[in-house]
Amino acid sequence: MKHWIEAARLRTLPLSVSGIIVGSMYALAHPTATELTPSEVFDWKIFGFAMLTTLGLQVLSNFANDYGDGVKGTDNEDRVGPKRAIQSGAISAPAMKRGIIITAGLTLLSAILLIYYAFGQSNLIYSLFFLVLGILAIVSAIRYTVGNTAYGYRGYGDLFVFIFFGLVSTLGVNFLFSKELDAFLFLPAIAIGLLSVGVLNLNNMRDEASDRKSNKNTIVVKIGAAKAKKYHYFLIVTAMVLVVLFAVLEKFNFDQYIFVLAYVPLIKHLSTVYKNQNPKELDPELKKVALSTFVLSVLLSLGMIFFFSDILVNLFMGGR
Repeated sequence: MKHWIEAARLRTLPLSVSGIIVGSMYALAHPTATELTPSEVFDWKIFGFAMLTTLGLQVLSNFANDYGDGVKGTDNEDRVGPKRAIQSGAISAPAMKRGIIITAGLTLLSAILLIYYAFGQSNLIYSLFFLVLGILAIVSAIRYTVGNTAYGYRGYGDLFVFIFFGLVSTLGVNFLFSKELDAFLFLPAIAIGLLSVGVLNLNNMRDEASDRKSNKNTIVVKIGAAKAKKYHYFLIVTAMVLVVLFAVLEKFNFDQYIFVLAYVPLIKHLSTVYKNQNPKELDPELKKVALSTFVLSVLLSLGMIFFFSDILVNLFMGGR
């Protein structure tokens, strides 16, 4: 059990639910979009299964990454950071493959329950759309490093992370609540997507040497370390600007800008990356950016909720 928990990479899980938190709390903060009360818009079952499905996708991606890189030999003595399960021999490749299949099945079951609680027996088109989206997310999580045509080995990993852990996570869960697509929500959705890509880019910057030797052509391998740093600055800074723009357009009060506290570690992180000369020393920065993104999502959500001071009262009083 210890080795399976380590293979699940718990430190990546807070980042994966950031979009779910923001999209859900945005639905709670904007019940007027559907002329419903907060208690009618927000459903704890939808929130719970959305969190569970996203966590399942992240764990599935981690297992698949461990398996794909392990059987390809990408995880070797040159790799920086904690040893992977297959690399260390703690879990065999066949056992990891079974783990992937079981996790994929459980994640699909969670997604089906999520869709059912969101749409019931009505809105068949929406249900089918989200079912296809869920299956695509599961397949994409596996195909990142598994197989001869793994897209993570061709530089498309950033796109997958941006789409599924940014746009789909944030906009998708909000749609499950509101049955609408809100244009303003694109700003934090893009921001969370960019920050999630930033974590992956850090990982790829750290592993550039070993990835290059293993023919894993990530964006960092393709553009080189110097340009990868500039790319990283773009990801983090753009995300920070988009969240501030969102707050301005939402007409936040002064005290609702509490989310800028999460900018402090992000700015320090950018300084660390700028000064860094040894990519192997970037490993601790992955956790910092992941946790900063999670904290940002929580603080931004609190700001949205308390912008409508009567929302929490209405929610827990059943609209009375």
